[in-house]
Amino acid sequence: MIIWSDMEFGQLPFVFLLISNIHSGHTDERPKVKVSIKPDQHVFRGERVTLRCDIDGEGVTSWKYSWYKDGSNSVFSELQEHTFSSVTESDAGKYSCYGAERGGSRTSHISDEVTLTVSDKPRAVLSVSPQKWLTEGDPVTLICEVKGSSTGWTFSWFTLTVLSDSSNHYQLLSDSSRGAGGNYTVSSAALNHTGVYVCRAERGKPAFYTTYSNTQPLWVTGVSPPVSLIISSNRTQHFTSVSLSLSCEDQSNSDRWRVRRYTDNQQLENCSSSLRGSQTGSKCTINSTITSDTGVYWCQSESGENYHPVNITVHIGVILESPAHPVTEGDSLTLRCLYDHSTPPNLQADFYKDGSLIQNQTTEMIISTVSKSHEGFYYCKHPERGESPKSWISVTASSRSSRSDGLNPMIIGVTAGLSAAFLFVFLLVLLWRYRNNKDSVNVPTELTYAECELKSAKKQNKSKGYKGKTTESSDIMYTGL
Repeated sequence: MIIWSDMEFGQLPFVFLLISNIHSGHTDERPKVKVSIKPDQHVFRGERVTLRCDIDGEGVTSWKYSWYKDGSNSVFSELQEHTFSSVTESDAGKYSCYGAERGGSRTSHISDEVTLTVSDKPRAVLSVSPQKWLTEGDPVTLICEVKGSSTGWTFSWFTLTVLSDSSNHYQLLSDSSRGAGGNYTVSSAALNHTGVYVCRAERGKPAFYTTYSNTQPLWVTGVSPPVSLIISSNRTQHFTSVSLSLSCEDQSNSDRWRVRRYTDNQQLENCSSSLRGSQTGSKCTINSTITSDTGVYWCQSESGENYHPVNITVHIGVILESPAHPVTEGDSLTLRCLYDHSTPPNLQADFYKDGSLIQNQTTEMIISTVSKSHEGFYYCKHPERGESPKSWISVTASSRSSRSDGLNPMIIGVTAGLSAAFLFVFLLVLLWRYRNNKDSVNVPTELTYAECELKSAKKQNKSKGYKGKTTESSDIMYTGL
């Protein structure tokens, strides 16, 4: 007596199929079967998913297909392609198929099982390389990914803007197609690339979309932005419980600008979003600062253009007094370490750049002539009061030296051209004077020689008794002696 276990009983249909094939004499001739899943074996809830069974059997014009799931003995579909219009987690499992010739005796092998995995709706993940703070002209790449899945996705890129009613708006980039393949690269960042970016992926027909990605800011600094963000105390670090004013100023119409901010908790909002702030035209005032006011502040135009980002930190305890805007090469730079509960607030502290101690136990650090090598992250540290947050100090080339550098090739070219022209004219003058001098020497010589000949002829005529005047012969030519 044979006792079948549950597992063995579940495989009975496959065993019977195998036995029948052996008795029919087609064991060696049974075609192989391949199962494919589109768009991918790992899909997401709501996607359209298609299972396809392909049988490599020559001479067979029509197959009857049988689909099995998770080793079940029940057939759930007899179509070559089985489609889930909106897949759910319950559709996940291991699938196999089998074919039998319609009106004939041929049968196929049973396919290998293929696993379908169904996950929650995905969210795209956005990152940046090499960094989010850039100097005008730097290259930068935004990278969009769908974690756990890389097949068949195309990507779209957006900037996130704040509308007048404080709601967020996703603006599709006009050149969003450059982001195909998951990378959006800017070879030379411009000032107006400042902003907060998001991405989204899609695949399939009809299109299945991921949710929008996390936000990723890009901050681009330069020498001459069209608008300036003016900060009341002209520094990047501030104590809590103080008033802070920021305003956007340009040369023509400052009212078309508004102060925006991107806080550390990745919130894009108006400067005056909190109850402690107010916005009047292009000016924003925070009446009493708190640590959550820490973030990047910039100027946004009515059309959504973003310029002049400044990183502002609100901190309890020790802060570093450093300039809010880039320092120009050749200028001086003064850093101080401040504490809000001491009078005067200046502390005698150690100063660090990029983690290395550069000056110790001083109330202020002065760099008399700034160069590009001084660019970096600075902070100060007091043995008892603690240390300040880090501040990035950017160094830009002076406009004077930039103009000078730009004119040097022109000046050199013009100078060389004028020098060549002067030399050419000088040589022509020398040649002309040489020829004139030569003629002035030769002519008197010829005349003197002719006079001698005439005198000699006159003497001969007198001796022969000729009377009258002796005429000069025009047939005689003289060359210079």
